[in-house]
Amino acid sequence: MSDTTTPSAAARGTAPYDAIVVGSGPGGASGARELASRGLRVLILEQGSAAPLSGTLGQMARIAAIPGKGAFLHRDGSLLVQGINAGGSSSINFATAADPPLARFAALGIDLAPALQALRAELPIGPLPDELIGPMATRIMEGARALGMNWQKLDKMIRPQLCRSGCWRCAYGCPFGAKWSARDFIDEACRHGATLVDAARVTRVLLEHGKATGVEYVRGGKAQEALAPLVILAGGGVGSPRLLHQSGLRAQTSTLFSDPVVALMGSVDGLDGGAEVPMAAGMRLDEAGISLADMTLPKPMYQGFTAQAGRFDRLFAHQRTLSIMVKIGDQAGGAVGPRWVDKTLHPADRAKFAQGEAMARAILAACGATHVFKSRHFAAHPGGSVRLGDGVDGNLQAGARGLHVCDASVIPGPWGLPPTLTLLCLGKWLGQRLAR
Repeated sequence: MSDTTTPSAAARGTAPYDAIVVGSGPGGASGARELASRGLRVLILEQGSAAPLSGTLGQMARIAAIPGKGAFLHRDGSLLVQGINAGGSSSINFATAADPPLARFAALGIDLAPALQALRAELPIGPLPDELIGPMATRIMEGARALGMNWQKLDKMIRPQLCRSGCWRCAYGCPFGAKWSARDFIDEACRHGATLVDAARVTRVLLEHGKATGVEYVRGGKAQEALAPLVILAGGGVGSPRLLHQSGLRAQTSTLFSDPVVALMGSVDGLDGGAEVPMAAGMRLDEAGISLADMTLPKPMYQGFTAQAGRFDRLFAHQRTLSIMVKIGDQAGGAVGPRWVDKTLHPADRAKFAQGEAMARAILAACGATHVFKSRHFAAHPGGSVRLGDGVDGNLQAGARGLHVCDASVIPGPWGLPPTLTLLCLGKWLGQRLAR
């Protein structure tokens, strides 16, 4: 990660920036790189830390487990998490790549095909080689295929030559440089002259005569201003609607989707695993809005899910417990509020889960698993809260000239896909348009 600086000009509110990007997840990082590479003077403001990733539980907890910041407990007891750090949630995700639904965006006037083609040619995207597929993912794949399911390796954003067999640190933040994250694009933007300021919490967009003129932010307890004729909000499905509300441009609450997940777990004999890349293989039922994949978790995370499910008898069975993720594209609902987030399941969501869970149980049975149990549902893809057609227009502009949004909040739900590649495409598309 590049060194962060706080330009004195920014503190005076007179920084000569062409663009300010608020947030450094995939959408913001991609847009910032595009603008900076075309000679624009870009300031990136990130609420979280840009400290190097260490691959530790403690750092991951600081990124995604602080209540009200990276973690939100809903009234039904389910959990929503997001990554607050340089790179956003891409720093701690499972590094799975899924193409954006091109026709869906084209119908809204956004052609992502050229961006997708360019990014796929540039980034380390592809299935893992066999030697990096762990024993648990292999056993689950064999069980699914024995049932005739179309279970295939998934595209990963991982550099195989740097990835280590038996490593479990994808969800903790890869310290080896094997997993691609939006930090890579932030570094590129900085090499093109962009400035990254971390620990900078933006409080509102500055507006004058219906046009964005900059932002107000707090760093080190001091309120500061940074000025630019172009502002891109990339604070995610929770952060961006809140900023728009705080700036007087959106209602106090916004609905959202979250792509909820449950894990079906069961123990098998003859296996000594628990340390491997998650989501190495799986299958999607796009029409049904359901996807399944192996999901081997680090031991502390496994034990947390096990305890939450009340299965204390399985706390120490991590090395022989298979875990299958069932994810759905949920209906928009609930609310992102000024200080809280709440998203519960719709009856249609429960029906999707029932279908996916039945398939996962069948796979576990085919693997010979016993002591099968299910986690409580949780989610990590808040989005759709400033969606296209209801929050932003076809240029991703939001309520004021020169103000755009480029993160998962603009995605119209239901969704149900890993969003990283879609957001990279949106950032590239938007950056190219704005740099003209």
